[in-house]
Amino acid sequence: MSIWTRIAQAIAALAKGEGLSAVFDRLRTPPERSVAFTIAVVALGAKMAKADGRVTRNEVSAFREVFTIAPEEEYNAARVFNLARTDVAGYEEYARRIARMFPSETGVLCDLMEGLFHVAVADGNYHKAEDDFLSNVASIFGLSEMQFRRVRSRFVADCAPDPYDVLGVSPDTPLPEIRRAWSQIVRESHPDRLVARGLPEEAVMMAEKRLIDVNNAWEEIQAMAA
Repeated sequence: MSIWTRIAQAIAALAKGEGLSAVFDRLRTPPERSVAFTIAVVALGAKMAKADGRVTRNEVSAFREVFTIAPEEEYNAARVFNLARTDVAGYEEYARRIARMFPSETGVLCDLMEGLFHVAVADGNYHKAEDDFLSNVASIFGLSEMQFRRVRSRFVADCAPDPYDVLGVSPDTPLPEIRRAWSQIVRESHPDRLVARGLPEEAVMMAEKRLIDVNNAWEEIQAMAA
């Protein structure tokens, strides 16, 4: 059963009058967490599209940057997007419920932010409204400025990625410690680790770009230290 079919079932289980945001209070354990993760990225992505006033002609295409969506599943993906876009609940309410679902799980929340950045830059542009939106979501998630900047630096075209930010270290960190940080991120980015954290298998393609970025950062730092 695909993630999108499971999402359709979760939506169908909502009581009459409940908004999509209510789903996050129900999906707390595997495999339901992967359903909630997917809904979180799509729903917050829909709110972000509404915030910057730029709803693309084919909204689902933006989510192909994060998820594998079979043609026959596009209806279910679009349905989540439209439910979130028309829900009266503000994005802050969505973010708060998601944060409550993943308490003290910084890795999952950073994964969520990464998915949102994929969506934000999918059209080739990154707007101030999107930056303000994502910064506020990160704050609601309880992420530090460093954690937000670390993800942002990998996606924003007008901001060359700082290799130290990408690895979450400072320039004065000893090289052996930087290597350990790089090695840890590589381990955490393995598809099996991502699925264990709650990402659906349809989203593990996120790990490919992350590994490219962290490996490039490590190589750049090594070159500077040589």
